[in-house]
Amino acid sequence: MGAGVQAKRSQPGRRSRRRSVMMSEINVTPFVDVMLVLLIVFMVSAPMLTVGVDVELPETAAGALPTEQEPPLAVSILADGRIMIQDLEVPRESLVTKLQSVAAEREGDRVFVRADQSVSYEVVAQVMGALDAGGFNSIGLVTDGNGPLFNAVQE
Repeated sequence: MGAGVQAKRSQPGRRSRRRSVMMSEINVTPFVDVMLVLLIVFMVSAPMLTVGVDVELPETAAGALPTEQEPPLAVSILADGRIMIQDLEVPRESLVTKLQSVAAEREGDRVFVRADQSVSYEVVAQVMGALDAGGFNSIGLVTDGNGPLFNAVQE
């Protein structure tokens, strides 16, 4: 598979004594096959790793935030006002304490806030204020990136 034995040719007029020389060529075909299979597996499974709470995000023209090594901590505000950490429902009163206990086990301190487009700005601002008071200063708002650009000039 990886190395083989190759017979060395003798020179004419000499006694032929066979010597074996190791062939030091590496066959990379199985390695490439395995890497391609792993690439396909990760490409198929990566979209399934997102948080499973159904939220209608507002559409904006904002770009994506840089990605981190560990999956982001997501706080979702549903249309009916319920608050979820990842996919676990949490009462508003215990939001910060739950987040602090979860964040103690994580390396990054970034929190992504996902709010349904029908949720009022007041509720989103209250949740963000509670997060800031709890020590979470790196807060990102998640939106759907296919939205229209904002026109400053209104007719």
